[in-house]
Amino acid sequence: MTLTVDDILALAPVIPVLVIERVEDAVPIAQALVKGGLFALEVTLRTPAALDVIRAMSTVEGAVVGAGTVLNPAQLDEALEAGARFIVSPGLTEPLGQAAIASGVPFLPGTATAADIMRGMDMGLSRFKFFPAETSGGLPALKALAAPFHQARFCPTGGITAQSAPQWLAEPAVHCVGGSWVVPKGPIEVATIERLAREAAVLA
Repeated sequence: MTLTVDDILALAPVIPVLVIERVEDAVPIAQALVKGGLFALEVTLRTPAALDVIRAMSTVEGAVVGAGTVLNPAQLDEALEAGARFIVSPGLTEPLGQAAIASGVPFLPGTATAADIMRGMDMGLSRFKFFPAETSGGLPALKALAAPFHQARFCPTGGITAQSAPQWLAEPAVHCVGGSWVVPKGPIEVATIERLAREAAVLA
């Protein structure tokens, strides 16, 4: 089934932002997240294993696996070849934006300023990652940006916690948030991941 970017953003209030070092951890993590009620999973291209992690997680029923930290058209192509169903980038460049749009994949480019948003809108985009959320001025900054760009919707990511997520999600311009807290660093504990996912899935 082909999903739109709005479909992706509506799957759950939190998109886990995943930095996974070992391919063997991919399926257990994805299964725990899906069982907990989080279905859109962003695998960041920050480790050598990332593309293989996307391939492995894509075999888990119910998981909608995307690639994050996509920086250029070459990485976009690699992510799509690995089976990524949506693409997230920390910023927005003309080459990446045009390549993502041409591919038809749901695309969530990073923005932090009015100029970033305007560049995206010039390309026909209206759904953005607000990144890095907390260090770019936090919720007050996003509210200020959302006012003149009323048609835009955001997925804030960067520094958001289980405690602060409800405040972000209460903002009408926010469809969901990205969060790394759902899969803590260190040894993989499936029960903990599933519990944190269940808690995140009911945030509002």
